Amino acid sequence: MVRNMNFEIERKEKIEKIEEVLREYLPAQKGHQKVIMEAMEYSLMAGGKRIRPMLMWETFRMFGGETYVIRPFMAAIEMIHTYSLVHDDLPAMDDDDYRRGRKTTHIVYGEALGILAGDALLNYAFETAMKAFDMAPGKSVQIGKALKILAGKAGIFGMIGGQVVDVCSEGKRIGQDTLSFIYELKTGALIEASMMIGAVLADASDEEVKKVEEVASKVGLAFQIQDDILDVTSTDEILGKPVHSDEKNEKCTYVALYGLNKAEQEVEELTAQAMQILDETGRECSYLTWLLLELVHREK
Repeated sequence: MVRNMNFEIERKEKIEKIEEVLREYLPAQKGHQKVIMEAMEYSLMAGGKRIRPMLMWETFRMFGGETYVIRPFMAAIEMIHTYSLVHDDLPAMDDDDYRRGRKTTHIVYGEALGILAGDALLNYAFETAMKAFDMAPGKSVQIGKALKILAGKAGIFGMIGGQVVDVCSEGKRIGQDTLSFIYELKTGALIEASMMIGAVLADASDEEVKKVEEVASKVGLAFQIQDDILDVTSTDEILGKPVHSDEKNEKCTYVALYGLNKAEQEVEELTAQAMQILDETGRECSYLTWLLLELVHREK
């Protein structure tokens, strides 16, 4: 994929603004329990591409959103994503010592506080999102819809549900249907939530929100298949975490099921389908289109 340097520069600027939003909503480190605030900050501010808040922000802008009501939801979605990573890294799950090139939360703070840091980020995400009611009382209906999406896509019918099936499938031979189910929920659900919330808070129609969900679903699946590919083809240094971890954890992946070439072909097909649906919205979204393409053709 040909890189657009203007978009690359713009992405760096957007990441800086997102990091400002995250710092704005982090709790003050004080009180007897301040160690958990420290662990939350360590986890949340560990870097990364900030994909989910950026997708939320860009979808909000695509549908004409201009107010600050999106900001607490941007922070909330990244807190939920981060908590899932903190828990994924635990010894009972993937047992990883490094993420994004530095020690994981449970290695720094201990396993018990690693668990509690994830719990704290999840709960605080909803405390943060609900601050939108004070910011824009006239948009209470839209904020309520956004909260419903956030809770549903993060829960047992979304990300957690996907993780459950993923854990229960370790060491077992599973088919494409089960693997797609895992990916659509475990990875796709939060990407769907990000884009749907952006659309809802910008007063998009129900039909437009549905199209956004379809785009995000296909991108999320392509994103996770690309993750499988990188686990085989990349290096620890480039990826910022151990490669071949899927094989170590006896996880079934698209690459394991169908081989590298078929996995790469699936990424291309899903991406093309997503771009077609996005075009059907009739909205100007050149940066969002570029961003989605970058996600599924990334190298790390």
